[in-house]
Amino acid sequence: MIDVTVIGAGPYGLSLAAYLRALKLEFRIFGSPMQTWLSHMPQGMLLKSEGFASTLYDPEAAFTLAGYCRQEGLPYADVGLPVPLETFTSYGLAFQKHMVPELEDKSVVSLDRSDNGFQIALSTGEVVRSRRVIAAIGISHFQYLPPVLSSLPKELVTHSSEHHTFERFEGKKVAVVGAGASAADVAAALLDAGAEVEIVARRPIFLFHEPPGKIPRPLTDRVRAPMTGLGPGWKSWLCTEAPLVFRQMPQQFRLRVVRKHLGPAAGYAVKDRVVGHLPFHLGLNITAAERKTCQVRLQLCGIEGSRELLADHVIAATGYRTDLRRVPFFSADTLAQIRTEEHAPALSSNFESSVPGLYFVGAASANTFGPLTRFAFGAGFTTRRLAKHLAKAGSSRN
Repeated sequence: MIDVTVIGAGPYGLSLAAYLRALKLEFRIFGSPMQTWLSHMPQGMLLKSEGFASTLYDPEAAFTLAGYCRQEGLPYADVGLPVPLETFTSYGLAFQKHMVPELEDKSVVSLDRSDNGFQIALSTGEVVRSRRVIAAIGISHFQYLPPVLSSLPKELVTHSSEHHTFERFEGKKVAVVGAGASAADVAAALLDAGAEVEIVARRPIFLFHEPPGKIPRPLTDRVRAPMTGLGPGWKSWLCTEAPLVFRQMPQQFRLRVVRKHLGPAAGYAVKDRVVGHLPFHLGLNITAAERKTCQVRLQLCGIEGSRELLADHVIAATGYRTDLRRVPFFSADTLAQIRTEEHAPALSSNFESSVPGLYFVGAASANTFGPLTRFAFGAGFTTRRLAKHLAKAGSSRN
């Protein structure tokens, strides 16, 4: 029986493990480091988060993104210089190597409650017993594919997370469905690969974030819209500074804010790569999608009428929706005991679910703590609070 098991090795899992290691708590951590970022994001993508908000966390701030870029001779700025995906992933791998050498690149295949804790089966056949489990499972299980597209075969329709490179689409006509960062990033990568691209979205306007402007920001700008790790603005400031207050808000208020605040919008750095280079079909719903020989025919409907669009392939850049029923290693008995809000776990102020000893961090905790924990920047608040709680709980038991 070990004390703590961390499942997942993205920014949240690695940051938490770095804290646990510094606190000398007994733990094991399983997962492939930075897997979602390495395999399920478009190659060449630029992060929307500013440099200061794209770091991983350890108690002494000994291995920051700024320090890594300085050491490697890579361009970096706290604000105003977008972070390339390749820089972020290489930094994450280096962080793991230096700060979490204990990581075991193994998959969890099942998790069940047992006497005084949990029983975890690994892909290697090993079975681990642990008093507490932290699920840092990210977003990889939660891709959302609109029902109108879900009946079509994989050779014609895929989710954006299924692609890292796009050479296979050279010379193909591809429809990208979505109005946010993923849609713009995928479209830009497809154009680079030589595809013919069109974007389809329900929203009447395709939004891009504004660049940060003059640096340092004038005092009037800082007062009107303070800069935060989620971008400028007082609403974002409240999200970053008061996640525990957010947790006390009525459920419907919390769910509405998580859905609507910081909604679909692409990064400013990708705008010039797509605007003027492809058609945007905006304010249109996909009312039907069907196979036509080797293509997909989309029936589009808007206030100005309907039209058809033919494509060799459709990529749904339609985001993610947390749904614990889609996590393959949870047993039915365990799932039945987790209290949820719209299929995401309802959590205590210390990230603990209704199953004692089972914790959730990252995107799965957003319905409780707000938009902050949808982003890597939220790992700072999360790891500081949870590591302190785990250390205190361990000390009281001893």
